[in-house]
Amino acid sequence: MANIHKLDIRNIVASLIFVIFAVIITAMATKIKKILSLVPQDSLLFSSWLAEQGIDRKEQTLYVRSGWLERVANGVYKFEGSASSLYVAVASYNAQLGKRCHVGASSALDLRGYSHFVAMGKPLAYLFTSSGQRLPGWILKAEWDRVIRYFTTSVFSHGTGLEEYDYRSHKLLISSPERAFMECLHLAPSSYSLMDAYYIMEMLTTLRPKLVQQLLEECSSVKVKRLFLYMAEKSGHQWFNALNVSKIDLGKGDRLIAPAGKYIGKYGIIIPSELAEYESPIQVNGATLEW
Repeated sequence: MANIHKLDIRNIVASLIFVIFAVIITAMATKIKKILSLVPQDSLLFSSWLAEQGIDRKEQTLYVRSGWLERVANGVYKFEGSASSLYVAVASYNAQLGKRCHVGASSALDLRGYSHFVAMGKPLAYLFTSSGQRLPGWILKAEWDRVIRYFTTSVFSHGTGLEEYDYRSHKLLISSPERAFMECLHLAPSSYSLMDAYYIMEMLTTLRPKLVQQLLEECSSVKVKRLFLYMAEKSGHQWFNALNVSKIDLGKGDRLIAPAGKYIGKYGIIIPSELAEYESPIQVNGATLEW
Protein backbone atom coordinates (compact mmCIF):
# COMPACT_ATOMS: atom_id res chain seq x y z
CA MET A 1 0.00 0.00 0.00
CA ALA A 2 2.82 2.40 0.88
CA ASN A 3 4.52 1.80 -2.47
CA ILE A 4 1.25 2.40 -4.31
CA HIS A 5 0.72 5.63 -2.34
CA LYS A 6 4.23 6.86 -3.23
CA LEU A 7 3.62 6.03 -6.89
CA ASP A 8 0.38 8.03 -6.88
CA ILE A 9 2.17 11.04 -5.40
CA ARG A 10 4.89 10.83 -8.02
CA ASN A 11 2.30 10.66 -10.78
CA ILE A 12 0.48 13.67 -9.39
CA VAL A 13 3.71 15.68 -9.11
CA ALA A 14 4.72 14.71 -12.64
CA SER A 15 1.30 15.70 -13.94
CA LEU A 16 1.50 19.06 -12.17
CA ILE A 17 4.96 19.71 -13.58
CA PHE A 18 3.71 18.84 -17.06
CA VAL A 19 0.73 21.16 -16.69
CA ILE A 20 2.91 24.01 -15.39
CA PHE A 21 5.41 23.46 -18.19
CA ALA A 22 2.61 23.41 -20.77
CA VAL A 23 1.19 26.65 -19.38
CA ILE A 24 4.64 28.31 -19.53
CA ILE A 25 5.26 27.11 -23.11
CA THR A 26 1.80 28.27 -24.18
CA ALA A 27 2.37 31.69 -22.63
CA MET A 28 5.78 31.97 -24.32
CA ALA A 29 4.32 30.93 -27.67
CA THR A 30 1.54 33.50 -27.30
CA LYS A 31 4.06 36.29 -26.68
CA ILE A 32 6.19 35.21 -29.64
CA LYS A 33 3.12 35.21 -31.87
CA LYS A 34 2.39 38.75 -30.69
CA ILE A 35 5.93 39.85 -31.60
CA LEU A 36 5.63 38.22 -35.03
CA SER A 37 2.41 40.15 -35.61
CA LEU A 38 4.26 43.40 -34.97
CA VAL A 39 7.47 42.96 -36.99
CA PRO A 40 8.67 40.90 -39.98
CA GLN A 41 10.35 37.61 -39.10
CA ASP A 42 13.82 38.76 -40.18
CA SER A 43 13.77 41.75 -37.81
CA LEU A 44 16.30 42.33 -35.09
CA LEU A 45 14.71 42.56 -31.65
CA PHE A 46 16.03 45.00 -29.06
CA SER A 47 15.82 44.23 -25.36
CA SER A 48 14.12 47.48 -24.34
CA TRP A 49 11.52 47.08 -27.07
CA LEU A 50 10.85 43.45 -26.13
CA ALA A 51 10.31 44.59 -22.53
CA GLU A 52 7.73 47.10 -23.77
CA GLN A 53 5.93 44.20 -25.47
CA GLY A 54 5.80 42.20 -22.23
CA ILE A 55 9.00 40.13 -22.42
CA ASP A 56 11.34 41.32 -19.67
CA ARG A 57 15.09 40.66 -19.54
CA LYS A 58 14.79 37.44 -17.51
CA GLU A 59 12.24 36.09 -19.95
CA GLN A 60 14.46 37.07 -22.87
CA THR A 61 17.19 34.80 -21.47
CA LEU A 62 14.62 32.01 -21.12
CA TYR A 63 13.57 32.49 -24.75
CA VAL A 64 17.21 32.12 -25.83
CA ARG A 65 17.68 28.95 -23.76
CA SER A 66 14.42 27.54 -25.11
CA GLY A 67 15.48 28.09 -28.73
CA TRP A 68 12.92 30.76 -29.60
CA LEU A 69 15.42 33.60 -29.88
CA GLU A 70 19.10 33.87 -30.79
CA ARG A 71 21.39 36.49 -29.27
CA VAL A 72 23.05 38.79 -31.84
CA ALA A 73 24.76 41.18 -29.43
CA ASN A 74 24.27 42.38 -25.88
CA GLY A 75 20.58 43.28 -25.66
CA VAL A 76 19.92 42.41 -29.31
CA TYR A 77 18.17 39.27 -30.57
CA LYS A 78 16.66 37.69 -33.66
CA PHE A 79 14.22 34.86 -34.19
CA GLU A 80 16.02 31.52 -34.14
CA GLY A 81 16.99 30.47 -37.66
CA SER A 82 16.12 33.79 -39.28
CA ALA A 83 18.59 35.61 -41.54
CA SER A 84 18.86 39.38 -41.20
CA SER A 85 20.64 41.97 -43.35
CA LEU A 86 22.29 45.33 -42.74
CA TYR A 87 19.38 47.37 -44.05
CA VAL A 88 16.93 45.29 -41.99
CA ALA A 89 19.13 45.87 -38.94
CA VAL A 90 19.09 49.64 -39.55
CA ALA A 91 15.32 49.64 -40.06
CA SER A 92 14.81 47.65 -36.84
CA TYR A 93 17.21 49.92 -34.93
CA ASN A 94 15.30 53.02 -36.04
CA ALA A 95 11.80 51.63 -35.54
CA GLN A 96 12.30 50.05 -32.11
CA LEU A 97 14.67 52.58 -30.54
CA GLY A 98 13.38 55.77 -32.16
CA LYS A 99 16.66 56.48 -33.98
CA ARG A 100 17.29 58.30 -37.28
CA CYS A 101 20.12 56.48 -39.05
CA HIS A 102 19.60 56.71 -42.80
CA VAL A 103 20.96 55.15 -45.97
CA GLY A 104 22.37 57.89 -48.16
CA ALA A 105 24.68 58.92 -51.01
CA SER A 106 25.10 56.31 -53.77
CA SER A 107 23.44 53.59 -51.66
CA ALA A 108 20.17 55.52 -51.61
CA LEU A 109 20.50 56.25 -55.33
CA ASP A 110 20.99 52.53 -56.01
CA LEU A 111 17.78 51.73 -54.15
CA ARG A 112 15.96 54.25 -56.36
CA GLY A 113 17.33 52.67 -59.53
CA TYR A 114 20.12 55.15 -60.30
CA SER A 115 22.77 52.46 -60.49
CA HIS A 116 26.18 53.60 -61.63
CA PHE A 117 28.69 52.63 -58.94
CA VAL A 118 29.40 48.89 -59.32
CA ALA A 119 31.19 47.42 -56.32
CA MET A 120 33.56 44.48 -56.58
CA GLY A 121 32.47 41.92 -54.01
CA LYS A 122 30.03 43.04 -51.36
CA PRO A 123 28.16 46.26 -52.19
CA LEU A 124 28.87 49.33 -50.09
CA ALA A 125 26.32 50.80 -47.72
CA TYR A 126 26.69 54.50 -46.94
CA LEU A 127 25.08 55.15 -43.56
CA PHE A 128 24.62 58.55 -41.93
CA THR A 129 23.61 59.84 -38.53
CA SER A 130 23.62 63.33 -37.06
CA SER A 131 26.78 64.44 -35.29
CA GLY A 132 25.16 63.93 -31.89
CA GLN A 133 24.02 60.36 -32.50
CA ARG A 134 26.44 57.53 -33.25
CA LEU A 135 25.68 53.99 -34.33
CA PRO A 136 26.51 51.33 -31.70
CA GLY A 137 29.76 49.48 -32.19
CA TRP A 138 28.17 46.06 -32.68
CA ILE A 139 26.44 47.24 -35.88
CA LEU A 140 29.70 48.59 -37.28
CA LYS A 141 31.72 45.48 -36.33
CA ALA A 142 29.25 42.73 -37.26
CA GLU A 143 29.51 40.72 -40.49
CA TRP A 144 26.80 41.89 -42.89
CA ASP A 145 25.79 41.44 -46.50
CA ARG A 146 27.18 44.92 -47.24
CA VAL A 147 30.36 46.79 -46.35
CA ILE A 148 29.55 49.76 -44.13
CA ARG A 149 30.78 53.26 -44.86
CA TYR A 150 29.59 55.27 -41.88
CA PHE A 151 29.57 59.06 -41.46
CA THR A 152 28.29 61.53 -38.93
CA THR A 153 27.47 64.88 -40.47
CA SER A 154 25.71 68.16 -39.84
CA VAL A 155 25.76 69.34 -43.46
CA PHE A 156 21.96 69.24 -43.33
CA SER A 157 20.67 70.43 -39.98
CA HIS A 158 17.15 69.07 -40.47
CA GLY A 159 15.57 65.90 -41.79
CA THR A 160 14.80 67.57 -45.10
CA GLY A 161 14.97 65.10 -47.98
CA LEU A 162 14.77 61.95 -45.85
CA GLU A 163 12.05 59.50 -46.88
CA GLU A 164 10.75 56.10 -45.82
CA TYR A 165 11.44 53.34 -48.32
CA ASP A 166 9.71 49.96 -48.32
CA TYR A 167 12.53 47.42 -48.02
CA ARG A 168 11.45 43.79 -47.58
CA SER A 169 8.37 44.86 -45.57
CA HIS A 170 10.50 47.20 -43.42
CA LYS A 171 10.38 50.99 -43.35
CA LEU A 172 13.94 52.00 -44.20
CA LEU A 173 14.92 55.66 -43.84
CA ILE A 174 16.83 56.78 -46.94
CA SER A 175 17.84 59.99 -48.66
CA SER A 176 15.75 61.28 -51.51
CA PRO A 177 17.60 61.44 -54.85
CA GLU A 178 18.04 65.18 -54.32
CA ARG A 179 19.71 64.79 -50.94
CA ALA A 180 21.57 61.58 -51.86
CA PHE A 181 23.36 63.29 -54.73
CA MET A 182 24.39 66.19 -52.51
CA GLU A 183 25.76 63.63 -50.04
CA CYS A 184 27.85 62.17 -52.86
CA LEU A 185 29.28 65.62 -53.53
CA HIS A 186 29.96 66.06 -49.82
CA LEU A 187 32.07 62.87 -49.87
CA ALA A 188 33.80 63.73 -53.16
CA PRO A 189 36.52 63.48 -54.20
CA SER A 190 37.67 61.09 -51.44
CA SER A 191 34.81 58.58 -51.84
CA TYR A 192 33.60 59.46 -55.36
CA SER A 193 35.28 60.93 -58.39
CA LEU A 194 33.60 64.08 -59.67
CA MET A 195 33.26 62.51 -63.12
CA ASP A 196 31.31 59.57 -61.66
CA ALA A 197 29.15 62.05 -59.75
CA TYR A 198 28.45 63.98 -62.93
CA TYR A 199 27.39 60.81 -64.78
CA ILE A 200 24.80 60.37 -62.03
CA MET A 201 23.68 63.99 -62.37
CA GLU A 202 22.97 63.38 -66.04
CA MET A 203 20.40 60.75 -65.01
CA LEU A 204 18.62 62.99 -62.50
CA THR A 205 16.11 64.45 -64.93
CA THR A 206 13.14 64.45 -62.55
CA LEU A 207 14.46 66.11 -59.41
CA ARG A 208 11.93 68.24 -57.56
CA PRO A 209 13.05 71.89 -57.74
CA LYS A 210 11.26 72.88 -54.51
CA LEU A 211 13.10 70.20 -52.57
CA VAL A 212 16.39 71.01 -54.30
CA GLN A 213 15.91 74.68 -53.39
CA GLN A 214 15.19 73.87 -49.74
CA LEU A 215 18.18 71.54 -49.45
CA LEU A 216 20.55 74.05 -51.02
CA GLU A 217 19.35 76.80 -48.70
CA GLU A 218 19.81 74.56 -45.64
CA CYS A 219 23.12 72.97 -46.72
CA SER A 220 26.12 74.26 -44.77
CA SER A 221 28.76 73.12 -47.29
CA VAL A 222 29.75 75.76 -49.82
CA LYS A 223 31.60 73.12 -51.82
CA VAL A 224 28.46 70.98 -52.17
CA LYS A 225 26.29 73.91 -53.22
CA ARG A 226 28.68 75.24 -55.83
CA LEU A 227 29.38 71.81 -57.33
CA PHE A 228 25.69 70.94 -57.40
CA LEU A 229 24.71 74.14 -59.20
CA TYR A 230 27.60 73.80 -61.65
CA MET A 231 26.69 70.22 -62.54
CA ALA A 232 22.96 70.93 -62.68
CA GLU A 233 23.45 73.83 -65.08
CA LYS A 234 26.01 71.92 -67.15
CA SER A 235 23.66 68.95 -67.54
CA GLY A 236 20.90 71.19 -68.91
CA HIS A 237 18.06 69.81 -66.78
CA GLN A 238 14.83 71.80 -66.96
CA TRP A 239 14.34 71.80 -63.20
CA PHE A 240 17.50 73.91 -62.83
CA ASN A 241 15.68 76.89 -64.34
CA ALA A 242 13.16 76.80 -61.48
CA LEU A 243 15.85 77.40 -58.83
CA ASN A 244 16.31 80.78 -57.21
CA VAL A 245 20.08 80.92 -56.88
CA SER A 246 19.97 84.37 -55.26
CA LYS A 247 18.54 82.78 -52.10
CA ILE A 248 21.39 80.27 -51.81
CA ASP A 249 24.43 81.30 -49.76
CA LEU A 250 27.44 80.37 -51.90
CA GLY A 251 29.99 81.88 -49.54
CA LYS A 252 33.02 83.91 -50.54
CA GLY A 253 36.38 83.07 -52.06
CA ASP A 254 37.41 80.30 -54.42
CA ARG A 255 37.31 76.59 -53.62
CA LEU A 256 40.17 74.33 -54.72
CA ILE A 257 38.64 70.92 -55.35
CA ALA A 258 41.14 69.51 -57.86
CA PRO A 259 44.75 70.76 -57.85
CA ALA A 260 45.99 71.67 -61.32
CA GLY A 261 42.40 71.63 -62.52
CA LYS A 262 40.35 74.14 -64.45
CA TYR A 263 38.90 77.26 -62.88
CA ILE A 264 35.15 77.82 -63.28
CA GLY A 265 34.75 81.52 -62.67
CA LYS A 266 30.97 81.58 -62.36
CA TYR A 267 31.04 79.32 -59.32
CA GLY A 268 34.56 80.02 -58.05
CA ILE A 269 35.68 76.39 -58.11
CA ILE A 270 38.74 74.62 -59.48
CA ILE A 271 37.63 71.21 -60.76
CA PRO A 272 39.24 68.38 -62.77
CA SER A 273 39.88 69.39 -66.37
CA GLU A 274 38.21 66.16 -67.48
CA LEU A 275 34.92 67.31 -65.97
CA ALA A 276 35.19 70.89 -67.17
CA GLU A 277 35.85 69.78 -70.74
CA TYR A 278 33.36 66.92 -70.81
CA GLU A 279 30.40 67.30 -73.15
CA SER A 280 27.45 65.05 -72.47
CA PRO A 281 25.19 63.67 -75.22
CA ILE A 282 22.60 66.21 -74.12
CA GLN A 283 25.00 69.02 -74.89
CA VAL A 284 26.12 67.56 -78.19
CA ASN A 285 22.58 67.28 -79.46
CA GLY A 286 21.49 70.58 -78.04
CA ALA A 287 22.96 73.89 -77.04
CA THR A 288 26.43 73.82 -75.55
CA LEU A 289 26.87 75.84 -72.37
CA GLU A 290 29.66 78.39 -72.34
CA TRP A 291 31.94 78.43 -69.29
